[in-house]
Amino acid sequence: MIYSINIIMNSEPDFSKFTLEDWKKYGEEMKNSGNESSANFDSNEKQSVIIEIRAGTGGDEAGLFAKDLYRMYSRYGQTKGWKERILDSNPSTIGGYKEIIFELTGAGVYDELQNEGGVHRVQRVPKTEKQGRVHTSTATVAVLLKPKKTEININPSDLRIDTYRSSGAGGQYVNKTESAIRITHIPTGLVVTCQSERNQHQNKEAAMSLLSARLLRMQEESDLSKLTEERREQIGWAKRAEKIRTYNYPQNRITDHRIEKSWHNLEKIIDGDLEPIIKSFKK
Repeated sequence: MIYSINIIMNSEPDFSKFTLEDWKKYGEEMKNSGNESSANFDSNEKQSVIIEIRAGTGGDEAGLFAKDLYRMYSRYGQTKGWKERILDSNPSTIGGYKEIIFELTGAGVYDELQNEGGVHRVQRVPKTEKQGRVHTSTATVAVLLKPKKTEININPSDLRIDTYRSSGAGGQYVNKTESAIRITHIPTGLVVTCQSERNQHQNKEAAMSLLSARLLRMQEESDLSKLTEERREQIGWAKRAEKIRTYNYPQNRITDHRIEKSWHNLEKIIDGDLEPIIKSFKK
């Protein structure tokens, strides 16, 4: 089966308004729609997810926040024994990330992180702020379940593959060969890139993994959009841009707006202690 999907890229359930009951309904809707790749799985099964973090509003501070979120998920993954691989990154000028895409593999990784997707907001005094004023910035997180090879089939004739010289870290290897890969999926217009690996073959493999995950997500969203208006209203259909979580540094508090719950010890959570938040979505 070749997916040729035509949907609005930014349309999806408004996860910021989900209650715990809504999450259960969402899983049932996905399961009943015939797409069980993410809604029906064994939590102990070895899985792979692709996480995309992008700086939102807030300039350089948003890039630093994106880096903080990456570190949070990376360190949490280390405590769980998950394997990590960076697929692509675009560093900012002051040490943050405009964008970073990475893969985590291990037992139950999707079960643990599936609720992290959405807009994350931070309120804090930036290091570059001389007046001590609190700034608000955002970053977006997308969590994609990496498809198994049997779940999605991509027609090679639907792809345009370009190579270019890597511009990232890599010392003597950078700009010596055209090892970076850009893949365009012509039917949908999706474009993915990868330049984090040493050779072209590895970058192509990583880019194809990312493309497959995005196509599977598009298929799931397309399936969900076909549900009746009544069902969509039950799970809260609206714009994606609304925040799901706020990290308030002056008050040392993280608040998840979907379940209206807060946690203190913000620095500890940012350093990778996500367990309290993860468990709240499992109750």
